[in-house]
Amino acid sequence: MQMFKHEELDEDILIDLLEEINELYEASEQTLIELELKPEDNELQRSLFRSIHTIKGDLGLVNFSPLIPLLQHSEDLLDYLRKGQIKYTSNMSDLVLLIMDKIKVFVQNCIQTGQAEYDDELFKQLVAAIVRITPENGVHHEQLLAKAILLLDPSIELSQEFQQEIENSPSEAPISMATTGIPKSISNIEREDLVFFRELMKPIEKRSMYWDGRGDRIAKLAGYINKIAGSPINEVQLSVACYMHDFGMAFMPIAVLHKKEKLEEVEFNLLRSHVYKSARLLEHLSQWDEARKIVMQHHERIDGSGYPLGIKENDICEGAKLLAILDTFDAITHARAYNTHLKRPKKKAVIEINHISKGQFSTRWMQAFNTGMAALLTNERVK
Repeated sequence: MQMFKHEELDEDILIDLLEEINELYEASEQTLIELELKPEDNELQRSLFRSIHTIKGDLGLVNFSPLIPLLQHSEDLLDYLRKGQIKYTSNMSDLVLLIMDKIKVFVQNCIQTGQAEYDDELFKQLVAAIVRITPENGVHHEQLLAKAILLLDPSIELSQEFQQEIENSPSEAPISMATTGIPKSISNIEREDLVFFRELMKPIEKRSMYWDGRGDRIAKLAGYINKIAGSPINEVQLSVACYMHDFGMAFMPIAVLHKKEKLEEVEFNLLRSHVYKSARLLEHLSQWDEARKIVMQHHERIDGSGYPLGIKENDICEGAKLLAILDTFDAITHARAYNTHLKRPKKKAVIEINHISKGQFSTRWMQAFNTGMAALLTNERVK
């Protein structure tokens, strides 16, 4: 490890620098969420490039030299992206966020102690990994990005179950993930309802800083995993449930939704009531009865320890079993209010879900989830 001591700088300059990095981090995180939904949106790609470019320029002005090569090559990678020479993937999102985490810690240490420890060898390995990602070797991008992510966070080790899924995964993803959460082969009436539900949730999602884009993310992934499993769940009912399952959260006190400390029992019970509020919105729409059941049961657990009714595996509908997994996955891959729910990179989130799955999640749907995530995040040939 090496130690960097910055030049004598006014404390206000350092504080302003950290504030700007925090703002750019938050802006970049939102951009990356939107890129998950619109991976080919060039304005979003350019916005991400500008954020990294600005951070590199700011750190250059104060001569924080150890970070400049890493940021320069990250900028080069995003330059390929904005020029349409390479494609955006979820692994790219994880890599950018992990790099920005390193930068924030580095600057914070400089402000607090006047110096910061860093691993020059790690930075060189990261640069070497990023440099290998070029427009000419697209087939290897996912593998190279995954290696870079593991350099930044070695704790992202594949569990035995997940590793087996990767080894057994087909050479290409069995089904590509849709660009929206709205199934294509549905009637006009179903589409009108589904679009209505999706639009209805947009202002609801904006009530909390942690929800934006949540419905789309979960609905897309649910459709993908359902198809991998052979489509045992009606895809339209599942999609409606994905959009509407947290509608009732909008009627919770914002202080409770954003509370960082452990919730009091009364607060926890209040949050639990959201499943009733969400399900009631659909109770007079008989054509969406299956979606209502999925919404009502998505916090039930296989061993009966869930809520609101404490029912067990055989009594829980298949859609709720799948939504329970994906709801948890989205929660731990995006920033939450609670300290115990800090955002994890996607591979690490898959490992964590496997570790807690016994008694909580369906074995059948965990297998389908692992297969799908192995293809999406690890198989280098999946676009």
